[in-house]
Amino acid sequence: MTDCIALVVAAGRGNRFGQGVPKQYRPLSGQPLLRRSVAPLLAHPLIDGVRVIFHPDDADAYRVAVGDLPLLSPVPGAATRQGSALCGLESLAQAPPRNVLIHDAARPLVSAALLDRVLAALDRREGAIPALPVVDTLKRGSDGAAPLIVGTQDRAGLWRAQTPQGFRYAALLAAHRAAAGQDLTDDAAVAEAAGLSVELVPGEEDNLKVTTEDDVFRAERILAGGRETRTATGFDVHRFCPGDQVMLCGVSVPHDHALLGHSDADVGLHALTDALLGAIGEGDIGSHFPPSDPRWRGAPSELFLRHAAALIAAAGGRVVNVDVTLICERPKVGAHRAGMRARIAELLNLSVARVSVKATTTEELGFTGRREGIAAQAAASVEMPSADQDQSPVVSASIQAR
Repeated sequence: MTDCIALVVAAGRGNRFGQGVPKQYRPLSGQPLLRRSVAPLLAHPLIDGVRVIFHPDDADAYRVAVGDLPLLSPVPGAATRQGSALCGLESLAQAPPRNVLIHDAARPLVSAALLDRVLAALDRREGAIPALPVVDTLKRGSDGAAPLIVGTQDRAGLWRAQTPQGFRYAALLAAHRAAAGQDLTDDAAVAEAAGLSVELVPGEEDNLKVTTEDDVFRAERILAGGRETRTATGFDVHRFCPGDQVMLCGVSVPHDHALLGHSDADVGLHALTDALLGAIGEGDIGSHFPPSDPRWRGAPSELFLRHAAALIAAAGGRVVNVDVTLICERPKVGAHRAGMRARIAELLNLSVARVSVKATTTEELGFTGRREGIAAQAAASVEMPSADQDQSPVVSASIQAR
């Protein structure tokens, strides 16, 4: 019999962070939140396997988030967390483990020591959860937009529950089946309803649940121990050639000329790609995508930018903000600026607020003043593990020609 399987509940649909994706797929210091939540479980020597309960609509986002992690095949969840947990438990029924852990996908900072405490308690109890005692005074408030205090709640014996919550598998499965249709907020409540003995073991303040934007900032501050911010610049030039449009920062802009280049000659994305590569000491765009290579003839420059972003993420980093300046007399950029910012934000998985696109002229001086071509300069800030903390080289990433 397998000793312990961990289930990670990730079927929620909350989109409060924007960007059109559930929060479990949002980047957290360069890696998807879900990936950070499953990684400690995979690494623990007493956990034999990890399975994610996900929403089928998130299949593509799930594959991107977990990559090649050695997870058990995911299973679809239900409309509620309680229902999703039951789906995960039922998926193990053909080869039941002795113990099961159920973890929230939005808790990315669980420690090995916390997992040790929960698992050790299962040797003497039917269930165990990490929890923190309530230390703040609790007030009951009235209803309404400006509530008033109507009472003080005795905090003695009150605890804040966390995950992962551990149980004897057979007992929890029976408890969930019996509780189907009820509205219970966690697996410990399901266990309580079935009369199971559940032990409280010490939780950790850092084992936070990412629920709001402030939680993201707090989690990133915790992860930022031993991290540094690097800044680099990029510059590129392309001359005009016959054509009727130019690609600028991922947007097609009508013009009486095109830009000449081996790829689509997007001067803005080329400069930005060089800035990102420079921030991690990975050379320039030509060293990754040589103009002599026919695979990149006419290629969209978004491939190059995604490649640079993938290298940063593979090295444990994240893009903080980027700034592009286009230098030309024509075409005018103002009407397209919002679209350019949105496209770069999408390619780098950033909020638009972290992307700047500007344009200027050279007062008709030089080759851009003579309208012979367009230049671009870019700057990028990237947060990375500090050199003192991470001596490993940047992990390579590859892109196939499309």
